[in-house]
Amino acid sequence: MKQVCPPTYGQVDTLLEVLSKSKSMHILLVLDRKRRPIRFSELKKLVESSSTTISRRLKELETHGLVQRSQSRVSKSTYEYSLSEDAESLKPILQSLYDWANKRRY
Repeated sequence: MKQVCPPTYGQVDTLLEVLSKSKSMHILLVLDRKRRPIRFSELKKLVESSSTTISRRLKELETHGLVQRSQSRVSKSTYEYSLSEDAESLKPILQSLYDWANKRRY
C-alpha cells in the first residue's frame, strides 16, 4: 500500500530548500538584527557577498514571502528590505536552529 505524505511535508521541504541556499539564512539574520529596513548596498556589505548572490537570494526570499521590498522614503529609486510577518514568525525556530548548531559546533 502506497503511503502519501501530508502536503505540509512538501511545504517544509520547499522552505528548507530556500533557507539552505547560500547566504539566505545570513540575509535573514542581518535583517533581524538590524530591526529596520536595509538598503541593498548596506545588506551586501553586511552579508559580505556578491551583488549577484544577494540579488538572487532577496528575490527568492521575497517570492516565498520571507522578505519585503519597499520603496525608500528618501529616494523613489531606492529600495529597502525587511523581514515579512512570516519571517518574523520563523525567528524562534531559526534561533533554535542556530543554538542547536552552536552547541554541536557544526
